[in-house]
Amino acid sequence: MKIIELKDIGKTYSTGKAAVAALQGVSLTVEEGEFLAIMGPSGSGKSTLLHILGFLDRPDSGEYILGGKNITGLTDNQSAILRNHMMGFVFQQFHLLPRISSLENAELPLIYAGKRHMKEKAMERINDVGLAQRALHRPNELSGGEQQRIAIARALVNDPLIIFADEPTGNLDTRSQNEIMSIIAELNSKGKTIIMVTHEEEVAGYARRIIRMRDGKVIADEALHKDGIPLGEIRRSEKKKNIPDEKTANPISVSVDAIISGSRLDIKRAEFTDHFRQAFFSIISHKMRTALSMLGILIGVAAVIAMLALGTGAQESIRKQLASLGSNLLMIRSGSHHLRGVSLGAGAIARFTFQDVDAISKLPGVKCVSPNVSGSGQVVYGNKNWNTQVQGVSVKYATMRAAVPTVGRFFTEEEVRMRARVALVGTTVLRQVFGEENPIDKYIKIERVNFKVIGILPEKGAAGPRDQDDVVIIPVTTGMYRLLGKQYIDSIDVEVSDISLMDEAEKSINELLIKRHRLATAKENQDAFEIRNMADIKQTLESTTKTISMLLGSIAAISLLVGGIGIMNIMLVSVTERTREIGLRKAIGARESDIMLQFLIESVTMTLSGGIAGVLFGTGIAMLLAVVAGWTIKVSLFSILLATTFSIAIGLIFGLWPARQAAKLDPIEALRYE
Repeated sequence: MKIIELKDIGKTYSTGKAAVAALQGVSLTVEEGEFLAIMGPSGSGKSTLLHILGFLDRPDSGEYILGGKNITGLTDNQSAILRNHMMGFVFQQFHLLPRISSLENAELPLIYAGKRHMKEKAMERINDVGLAQRALHRPNELSGGEQQRIAIARALVNDPLIIFADEPTGNLDTRSQNEIMSIIAELNSKGKTIIMVTHEEEVAGYARRIIRMRDGKVIADEALHKDGIPLGEIRRSEKKKNIPDEKTANPISVSVDAIISGSRLDIKRAEFTDHFRQAFFSIISHKMRTALSMLGILIGVAAVIAMLALGTGAQESIRKQLASLGSNLLMIRSGSHHLRGVSLGAGAIARFTFQDVDAISKLPGVKCVSPNVSGSGQVVYGNKNWNTQVQGVSVKYATMRAAVPTVGRFFTEEEVRMRARVALVGTTVLRQVFGEENPIDKYIKIERVNFKVIGILPEKGAAGPRDQDDVVIIPVTTGMYRLLGKQYIDSIDVEVSDISLMDEAEKSINELLIKRHRLATAKENQDAFEIRNMADIKQTLESTTKTISMLLGSIAAISLLVGGIGIMNIMLVSVTERTREIGLRKAIGARESDIMLQFLIESVTMTLSGGIAGVLFGTGIAMLLAVVAGWTIKVSLFSILLATTFSIAIGLIFGLWPARQAAKLDPIEALRYE
C-alpha cells in the first residue's frame, strides 16, 4: 500500500543574497512497511527531504500525497497534529530535555496528544527498548546509546505509522550503533515504516531500499535483497502478516481527512494541567533566574501594598478625627476668634448668648445645639499639676461630639443649671495628673477652684498640632460664671438632622444671626461671625487623602512596570536558551498554541508568585513603619486584590511577546540552533 508520494518537490533556501536549491524536482514513493535509507554527501539535500517527509519543513513547489490525500497546503497546526499522531522522530542529537527524567521525556508526545492518562504506555515503550531500570534517570545519567533508546521509546509512544530517523547512530560508538539499528530493524519487521537518513553504508545496509542523492536530486533508487530473497517478495509476505486487508479503511487516509476537515476524531489537545506542569518544571529548573525575575515583581507589589496601606491608614486616621467632631455639624464662631488684635467698631463682633442658642435650636432641620466657652487653666491634683484647655459645654455636647465617657458619666441638665463644679478629663490629662490612679470621684483644682471628676473622655488623638485629649470639660455655665469669667458664649455647635439639609440650615442660621445682631453690611457679616460646615471640610480632607493615596499607589505601580519589563527580558532570554527545546516540542506535535500557553503560564506563575511574596513583604514593611514611625497603616483587601490582579496582568502583557516569539519558531531552525 502506497502511503507517501512526492511529486516534483522543490525547496530553496536563501542565505543572504544567494539562493541555494536544496531539492530540485524530487519525486518519490514510500510503501507501508518499507525500510528506506536516504544517503548522500553533506549538502546533497537528504536531511531537507527527510524534514519535508516528516512535515517539519514545507516544499516551495510540488505536491505531497499522504494516504491518497494532497496535504501540501496544511497549516502549521495541522502539520503538528499529523506529526504527533502519525510520525515518530529519532534525531542524531537525541534531543532529550535534560532536566526531566527519561520516563517524562518519553511521555511528551502523549501530553501533546491529550493522552497523558495513558502514560503507562511510555513505560511500556521504555521497557521495549530494554531500559526499564533507567526510566527515572535523567539524560545526563545515561550513555549515548541509552539516550538514543529513550528517544526511540519517545518516538514509539503514540504508536506512529512512520518512524523518521535522522542520523540515529551518528553520535554513537560501534556497539551502541549496532544495538540501535537492531531495534530499528526489529520495528520494521513488526510493520513500522522506517525512513532513515545516514551517510554510513554499514548503517544503510539495514534498510531494504536506498535513495541516493546529490545536489538536491535523487540519483539512484536501489532495492536491496535480504537473504537472497527479492525485496518485492519480502514486502508481499510482510503485507499479508502485518498490513490490514485492502478492504479495510486506510488509517492514514482517515486521519488526514479528520485533520483537514477539522473533525474531532481522536484529535485532542494537551490539558491545561499538563501545560502548567511543563511550565512549573521549567521554572524550578532555573531557580536563580526565576528568583531574580520574581524579585522585580516582589518589590513592585510590596511598594504598592505599603504605599496604599499608608494612604488608607491616613484616610482612616482622618476619618476617625472627623468622626470625633461629630456628623452633620456646623460650627459657629465669634469674629473674635479670627480677628484677635484687630480694633473693630461697635457691634462688629457678634457676642453669642443663650438666647441665640434657643433661637437656633428652633430652626427647621436643626437637631441639637450646644453652646461652648473655652480657656486655659492649670489642673492640680496632689503634688502634680498640668496646664490644659478647659471647655464649658452643654449636655448635648456628649452625643454631638462623640464625647460619651468611657468611664464614669457625663454631667446632667440639672448640674448645668446649678453651675455644678464637676469635670470630665481627657486621657492626656489623666496620664499627666493621675497616672495609674482611678480619677472618678477625686477632686482636682482648676485655677484654685475645686472640681469633682465624674468621667473620662474617649481617646481621640491629635488633630494637627493640637492634642484633642489634652482637655477638661465642665458645664458651660460653670465655665462662664465660676471659672473663666465670661459673659458671652465663644462658639455654638449645631447638629443638622440630615446632611442634605446642611446648606439650607447654614443659610437659615446666617440670616438669623444677622437679624438678631443687627448686622447691616456684608463686611460686618463677614467679620462678626463665621460658620464652618464640617461636612465640607470632611469631604475636602477625604478627597485630598484619597488623591495622595492614589498618587502613592501610582508611583509604586511604576516599579511594577519595571518588574514586568524585567520579566519580558528574562522570558526572551529563556526563548533563546530553550530554542532547541521548543524545536523538539514542535517536532513531536506541540502546536503554536501549546508553546504560547506554556510560556504564558511560566510568565504568569512567576509574576503571581512574586506578587504573593510582595503582598507578604509589603504588609511586613507597612507594619514595621507603624511600629517604628508610629504611622497609622491599614492593609485593605482591595489593595491585595489590586496588586495580585496587576501582577497577573503584568505576566500576561509582558509574557505575550516572548510567548509569540517562541510559538512562531520554525521547528527545523530551532532544532539546528546552537
